[in-house]
Amino acid sequence: MTIEAVIFDFCQTLVDSADGFRAAEKLVQEKIFADLALTDWDEFLANYRRIRQRFQEDLRFSRKDMWQEVYWYYCRDFEAKVLERRESEYWLQVSTTTVPFPEAERVLQGLAGEYKLALITNTDTRTDFAREQIDQFPQLKEYFSVIVLAGKGGLPPKPAPAAFAACLDELGVAAERAVYVGDDWRIDVCGAAEAGIQPIWIQHQSTPRTYPDVQTSVPIITSLEALLDLAGVLSSVDCGL
Repeated sequence: MTIEAVIFDFCQTLVDSADGFRAAEKLVQEKIFADLALTDWDEFLANYRRIRQRFQEDLRFSRKDMWQEVYWYYCRDFEAKVLERRESEYWLQVSTTTVPFPEAERVLQGLAGEYKLALITNTDTRTDFAREQIDQFPQLKEYFSVIVLAGKGGLPPKPAPAAFAACLDELGVAAERAVYVGDDWRIDVCGAAEAGIQPIWIQHQSTPRTYPDVQTSVPIITSLEALLDLAGVLSSVDCGL
C-alpha cells in the first residue's frame, strides 16, 4: 500500500521539552512542599508522583487541577489564583527551554516533497499552550497542511480515535495510507493503531528516558533521520502491535 501522509506528534517527537519539564516540575514541587510545611521530602515526592501518574493515566492535562489534588490529599487549602499563576510560570519554563530536535526541520523538508504532513498534539482544554508552542517554531509549522489540537473544541485527546480520524478527514487520506510518528506508547502508538494508522515509535537516543518494556512489531526508530527512508522503516512491519 502506498503511503501518502506522515502524521506527527509534537512534544518529545519533533521538539525536546525534557529539560523544561524537569526544571518546571522541580520548582513547583519545592513550592508546594514549602506551602504544606512538610518535613519528609521523599514521602511528599512519592505522593506527588502518584497523583501526577493518575492524572496522566486519565488524560487530564491541567497542572492546576493536579496540584489541587495534592493539597487536598494533605487536607490543606490553596489559593486558586496562586495555582493559576504557577501554572502560567510552569508552561513558560517549559516553553523557553524547548528546542527542536536537531534533525527535525531537515527531515520535514525532505518528507514534504513526497508526502502530506500533519500534526496531532494533545492539549489542555483551558489553555492555549500547545498552539503557542507550535507557533513558537514557524520553521516546523510551515510544513504541516493540517494541525489537530486534540482536547479542544469537543475533540477528545489521543489515544481516542476521533483525533486521528479528524486529521485523516482534513488530509483526505485513508488510514491505511498514513503513518503516525510519536514517542508515547499508549497515547501515540496504541492510539494510532486503534485508528487504523500504521504507528512508528520514536525513542530519541539523544534524550534519556525509560520506555515501556513491551514486545511489539511496531517499527522503532531512534532519530527522525530514519524517516527519510520510510520504505526501509516499514519494510519489516508485521500487522498488529
